[in-house]
Amino acid sequence: MNRLARSLLAFGLASAQVVATAAVVSAAPDIKDRIAAIPGVRIISEGTSGTARTFVLGIQQPADHRKPRGQKFEQRFSLLHKAESKPMVLHTTGYNLPGSVSPSEPARLVDGNQISVEQRFFPPSRPAPADWDELNIWQAANDHHKIVSAFKKIYGAKWLSTGASKGGMTSIYHRRFFPRDVDATIAYVAPNDVVNDRDVYGEFIREVGNDPACNRGLEGVQRQILQHRDEFVARLEAKGYTYKQFGSAHKALEILVLDTPFTFWQYGTQERCALVPGAGASVDDLWKFVEQTVGWDFYTDAGVAPYTAYYYQAGTQLGWPEADESAVRDLLRYPGSSVPRSMVSPDIRFPRFDRSAMRDVDSWVRHQGSRLLFVNGENDPWSAEPFRLGRGTRDSLSFTVPSGNHGANIARLPEKERAAATAAVLRWAGVSASVGTLSVDEGPDSLDALRARRG
Repeated sequence: MNRLARSLLAFGLASAQVVATAAVVSAAPDIKDRIAAIPGVRIISEGTSGTARTFVLGIQQPADHRKPRGQKFEQRFSLLHKAESKPMVLHTTGYNLPGSVSPSEPARLVDGNQISVEQRFFPPSRPAPADWDELNIWQAANDHHKIVSAFKKIYGAKWLSTGASKGGMTSIYHRRFFPRDVDATIAYVAPNDVVNDRDVYGEFIREVGNDPACNRGLEGVQRQILQHRDEFVARLEAKGYTYKQFGSAHKALEILVLDTPFTFWQYGTQERCALVPGAGASVDDLWKFVEQTVGWDFYTDAGVAPYTAYYYQAGTQLGWPEADESAVRDLLRYPGSSVPRSMVSPDIRFPRFDRSAMRDVDSWVRHQGSRLLFVNGENDPWSAEPFRLGRGTRDSLSFTVPSGNHGANIARLPEKERAAATAAVLRWAGVSASVGTLSVDEGPDSLDALRARRG
């Protein structure tokens, strides 16, 4: 065979190989078909977000993972798909599924895919009938484990998990029970109430910030509202709000008043201290300030109803911040009412509070946790009792945003710490260089998004 013939033969073989390879690629199933093939998964809707494809999905979950063949319910979650070869971020919301599918900060950093999961018992992801004993951190961790197990068959690159506030707590609980499901976890503004009846929240609220006059002003607002309680209750009732859950509008008003300084610092900044009404403020000025700070419609029947599952979890396992009554104790008619039990229908039974649950998680973080990143806000009351690293915690970091509130994230960290946090996320994700962007207020865990779901 001469050289020309051999060249033509080689070209023909190469061309045939290219055609064969193209045929294999073209025959690869579409991501939608791969999702549809997962047992128990239903495609609810689909769309796009930039260049990514998005899906809202449902998966059949056991109401009780100890009885996998028993009662089932459909749990909602979303998928932001970029490429099967890219890292995956498991975003645990801790609450309802966000209304839009958008990437979290870690997903943006690594230019990755993302799964966002609605917490069990948040409508519509609730068994019917609902046995509330099945709402606990172990059951929820098993929900996430089932989703991870199913989608790892599609997404074979590194997996990270993340969440903010209760979503951040949820991401740590998942790691505690299934430490190998993901390669690392980034938890934002996640409280860790290890011993529920030994709080520091009240002391934190009295001293937070750099201007003591601001906190004394907030205490003054509390006192002025309760000194004019009848006028405020009349306004609330005139607006048509109902308070069957609380027993009376006066009781709900006290709970809202006690919550005001906490919420002011949770979502606000030091600069907002200039807006705190002073002594002798008018009822109109006090009304406007509280409307902008807490919202008069929250501690109403309609306001707390969507958060029944949160308050149930807080009152049975997670713990809650004890309300600081010190500034208004002499004006209260219902002391001790700002507790989860007040927010949940008496038809739902509370079991005895599980004192061991948070201690167990805290012990795991300190002694066995690995590849954990915690980001907190210096002025955020929820960061008063944070997760802390221990001698046994490996390859982990914890940072605090100076003067930060509940919107603290990597983007808001000082430059040196921001670089260290970013490098850790990229390394854990197996990404050599940053391919995404940081934004101080974007995505499902932005400050506005957290406030919308009361995170």
